[in-house]
Amino acid sequence: MFLNHYNEVFFDYASLGMNAIQINDNSVEPSKVVCIGRNYVDHIKELNNAMPDQPVIFVKPNSAISDHIIFDDVDEIHYEGEISFVIKDKQISAVGFGLDMTKRDVQSTLKSKGLPWERAKAFDGSAVFSEFKTFDGNVDDLSLELMINDQLIQQGGCSLMLYKPKDILQEVDSFMTLEDGDVIMTGTPAGVGKVKLGDQFVGKILEKGKVIVEQTWLVG
Repeated sequence: MFLNHYNEVFFDYASLGMNAIQINDNSVEPSKVVCIGRNYVDHIKELNNAMPDQPVIFVKPNSAISDHIIFDDVDEIHYEGEISFVIKDKQISAVGFGLDMTKRDVQSTLKSKGLPWERAKAFDGSAVFSEFKTFDGNVDDLSLELMINDQLIQQGGCSLMLYKPKDILQEVDSFMTLEDGDVIMTGTPAGVGKVKLGDQFVGKILEKGKVIVEQTWLVG
């Protein structure tokens, strides 16, 4: 924290220990993670949710960012694998694999009361990311795979999304500033489930079927 010559208080954010992601081995500190819910039809049906008539958008703070999967023996946590993008100059600049970690029972209770989801979606460690790779190709060529204990659990891609990445960028930009380094999580396909102690997760991002990002996590 410091004062300028008008004696106004400012913060030196670099000194606050912001959480970082890795882009081509470089460290970047996003100001926020913008998430899209209900973006795959099969997942909407899986959770018996209503079909949205516009993108469902919520935000996770920087403090939610992590590179490891947490296990909670009090609140059951569910995984949601997602194609995730880093933004630069309001455009997609890099792609990685993300896990939107969700306290499902907490979320269900909040939804039943018409309350916000932050307690279920924005807790520390709720946005788990692989390394990101620079990407300037066609996003329609991207897909994801999530393996858990050597079994294929989730699979999907941009071609199956209700709202494509460009639509998401336009919608978010209509009411919220996307800073350089911010992350967009584009929603999860069907196959979400409970995180179990000792599980091995392998997340992959593929371009035209070729793996361009791969990350392994062990729940411990």
